[in-house]
Amino acid sequence: MAIELKERPIFVIGYERSGTTLLMAMLGCHPRLSMPEVGWLFPRIYPWRHTYGDLSVEANLRTLAGEMLFGLNQPLWGMSLNPATAVDEILALAPERSFAGIYTAMHLRYAKEFGNKPRWGQKTPNNLYFVPQILDNFPNAQFIFITRDGRDACATSIESAFGAGNAYGAAYTWNAANAFVVPFRQRYGGTSTWFDVGYEELVREPIRVLTQVCEFIGEDFAPEMLDFFRTATGVARGKQRDHAPLGHAVSDKYVGIYKNLLSLRDQQIYATVAGETHRNAGYDLDVEPIVISEQDKALWWEWDGRYRAARLDGPDGHLVFESYRDWLVDQRLVRKQKGIWSEKDVTPEFPIGHADEEIIVGFRAWKKWKEHFSIKRQYNKK
Repeated sequence: MAIELKERPIFVIGYERSGTTLLMAMLGCHPRLSMPEVGWLFPRIYPWRHTYGDLSVEANLRTLAGEMLFGLNQPLWGMSLNPATAVDEILALAPERSFAGIYTAMHLRYAKEFGNKPRWGQKTPNNLYFVPQILDNFPNAQFIFITRDGRDACATSIESAFGAGNAYGAAYTWNAANAFVVPFRQRYGGTSTWFDVGYEELVREPIRVLTQVCEFIGEDFAPEMLDFFRTATGVARGKQRDHAPLGHAVSDKYVGIYKNLLSLRDQQIYATVAGETHRNAGYDLDVEPIVISEQDKALWWEWDGRYRAARLDGPDGHLVFESYRDWLVDQRLVRKQKGIWSEKDVTPEFPIGHADEEIIVGFRAWKKWKEHFSIKRQYNKK
């Protein structure tokens, strides 16, 4: 069933490496807003909720709650929960026995512990693919979509420990994400449901843009939002190579970095793959597109996949996170073997079977290449 909260939940979405974490950290400093770390619960669990069986059965409900709670990238979101009783505490807060009920309880528990704030939000980039599903669960949800010059976002993705393997892969994923939300923007833009933020405007005029954001969500502007880099999240993230901008005051020094990080050839590839979406987002292009053969596309996509897999256990790689994601998939099969669900329970549900399913779900490498390179799982950081 849908849950309509008195305090409207806020969902920050956008292509990864576009400033979603920055906006999350800023909003999390507002005295009324609670913004935990990424959840990835809609992409990784929601489409497969049928595999948990009848949630009126206590054991099934507890399994769902346990996987949602212990499958977070940051363990328990840093909450002071006893792992042995965490599921009990979350279920006690749930307004209903459902995915949405557990989702609500997790955010309420976080908001209570960290500032006892009345309103919560969630930043998971790939929630952009699940706007209708989120609204089915939370009809009065509000979405803030942040757009960044795709060339900068792609350059940062290639440089990161978990992003694309080359310019083609980065351009493809940026284009797919930003093109996907166009129907949502057309439907909800200009209403109290959808608000667009430009990364470049945010870092150049943070007070003006944050004031507009606050007006959209019905809150007063809070100067504390500019102190995000002093918070525990800002300090911790700022120490990571991939999130260094969180470690200091907001700055526009990352605008236009593609000029140094992308070769002319890379920029041409980007223009070819994502040029139309790029221009529709309000950005200009420095170069003209080129002709890319189907053979080159296939080759670059394979290189992208191979590099993603090989990088998993490299410096700052996301092998632990990826291992838990793979484990979640395994558990679906375990439940099927136990008879908790069967093929007759399956209904067509996005993104199951979609050509970009692994991208949408947020895997850092594709199953094909993890198996090819015999990538071994690791469940604890060494």
